[in-house]
Amino acid sequence: MDNLILNIIHRPEMVPEYAEKLTGHGKEEDIGRKALLTESLDIFKLQQETAHKNGLKTTIQMTYASLFNEEAVALAKEHHEKYGDEIAMGLLGLPCTEFREKYKTKDFCIWMFSMEDKKSIIDDLFEKFHGIFGFYPESTGSYYMDAELINYIKEKYPSVKCAIATCWEEGPKAYHTCNNSWYTLFDGGPWNPWIPSKQNVHAPAANEAEDSGIVAIPHLSRDLLACYDGNGSNFGTHPQNVLRGMIYQDGEYPYLFNLIDQYRHLAKYNNGYAYNMMFVGPGWLNKMGRWEAPFKLLKKSYEDGMAYYGELKKAGKLTDMTMSEFASHFRTKKTYTEPECALWKDILYGSEKQLFWYTDPYMRACINMDQGGALVDLRPYAAKLIWEVGIGTKHVQDASYPFLIQEKYRAGYFTHYAGEGTIRSAKLIYQGEEVDLCLCRTKAVFSEEEILGTKTKNRILTLAPMEIEFYQLTLTLETRIIFSEDSGEIRYERTITKMSDPDAVVEINEYIVACYGTTEYPEDMTAITLSLKGAAESTEISYNYKCREEEMKGAKLAAAVIPPIETLVSFRSDREDAVGYIKEGYAFSPMFTLGFKAAMKEKEALNTWLKLEKAN
Repeated sequence: MDNLILNIIHRPEMVPEYAEKLTGHGKEEDIGRKALLTESLDIFKLQQETAHKNGLKTTIQMTYASLFNEEAVALAKEHHEKYGDEIAMGLLGLPCTEFREKYKTKDFCIWMFSMEDKKSIIDDLFEKFHGIFGFYPESTGSYYMDAELINYIKEKYPSVKCAIATCWEEGPKAYHTCNNSWYTLFDGGPWNPWIPSKQNVHAPAANEAEDSGIVAIPHLSRDLLACYDGNGSNFGTHPQNVLRGMIYQDGEYPYLFNLIDQYRHLAKYNNGYAYNMMFVGPGWLNKMGRWEAPFKLLKKSYEDGMAYYGELKKAGKLTDMTMSEFASHFRTKKTYTEPECALWKDILYGSEKQLFWYTDPYMRACINMDQGGALVDLRPYAAKLIWEVGIGTKHVQDASYPFLIQEKYRAGYFTHYAGEGTIRSAKLIYQGEEVDLCLCRTKAVFSEEEILGTKTKNRILTLAPMEIEFYQLTLTLETRIIFSEDSGEIRYERTITKMSDPDAVVEINEYIVACYGTTEYPEDMTAITLSLKGAAESTEISYNYKCREEEMKGAKLAAAVIPPIETLVSFRSDREDAVGYIKEGYAFSPMFTLGFKAAMKEKEALNTWLKLEKAN
């Protein structure tokens, strides 16, 4: 196993988020208030000191405001020379008197500006940075950076090779817990570093032609289960997030260290490679406290977090890198088609729940073992969807990568009296009784195998056998879920290993219920075409909310073309006698269904493949 790779990123954010209101004590807003600037710089110094005394180097992301502060500039130069810290140009921390006077706006999220303003702001920052430091930065970052912005930066300032480019699952869930006032909607991206494509920053590049030229890292390393089920802002290796989630008692927070260790554990699924990052602005260590936590506890949590990283480094279990150093390292470790995998377990609530996350240039997928290995989140990266963001585009705030399946926004396994939610699972039917595997909890183990004749591998989830009880029959079902590298396919392999009646015949119905969108609210489905194809025949349904169904014995393929997200999703089986089917939804349940049904006996198996492609 390699050492855990750590990025520590600090920013001298002279006007930290939220802090002006606290520091101002109810006074009229003044982002140039001297007390605010002094406190912010003092906290930045504390953060830097804490890292250095634990033997850790940092990346200092200068902010627009800090470029006007001689002390902040001097500190960055000193720490670059003394500790090897990298001086970078961050795109957070835009709000300051100088910025507002120049750009006449209170906007501060770089991706929300018009492209014309984005270019102007980038040129302003990078040229001022060069004038101060004598070189252009090698890394940059924000909560989110859209592909068009990254492409411009890489073309104009080719020295940049690393960027903080998205914040994992910062979508509607986070929006709702910010009183519907924090318009940062960009979930659907990778949780760990990746090489973003030129077309869409969320979607990893499939080859050199798609390579944007940078390595992207996430804004914060999140808990891949708690964050998905709830508000991500409470669950990360950012110590103050753990305090905000109130995941501590008597000033201690073992969850923080368990979370760091779980990121270390991801080396098991990624050829020995594991990564973690810590990115905390000064506002999170406000002298007036944050939430119910006083400054003393905020400070202690930060110091304890850094001390843990320092201990790991001393033990030879951690390597600290600057952002640009990491970008170079990453390109030696990962190929374009190599996936990022995470078999993640609950370390907070004691539920023993497992999720498996998988991402590659074709997809991001999540398998939920508490729902029998159902596919509960699916993003079609194969489409490499061009999704322009900011003022003057169709998506001023919503930068999320669209989903085909998303159980939190589109119900998942549906328990209402009508309708369906998005999910990919299977049903077993015997003598009129039906069991959906979504109701069967299981566990998974991870393995890899080389694909014969190639340099690529299969990543395999083997589920613990599930016992299915009907009124007059009991059977044991075994499932393997196989992700074949560089294929865009997910294969489900089901085997009935034992039946209480060896002569019984059970019907299995493998299905995917899907739609498209980025929020809870439905999109117009009328552009979608569903189709069934056999050896000598085919049939289609042009979606019009009419609840129509078609089926075909011996079907070779069931498919849906979704023009608004340029995606073709298809379903096939290995049984010539299987019945393929397609279902159109209706207005109350605006989904579509693809599936295959087949008869199964004891010792028999059924393989089905779900494939994602770009629709021309």
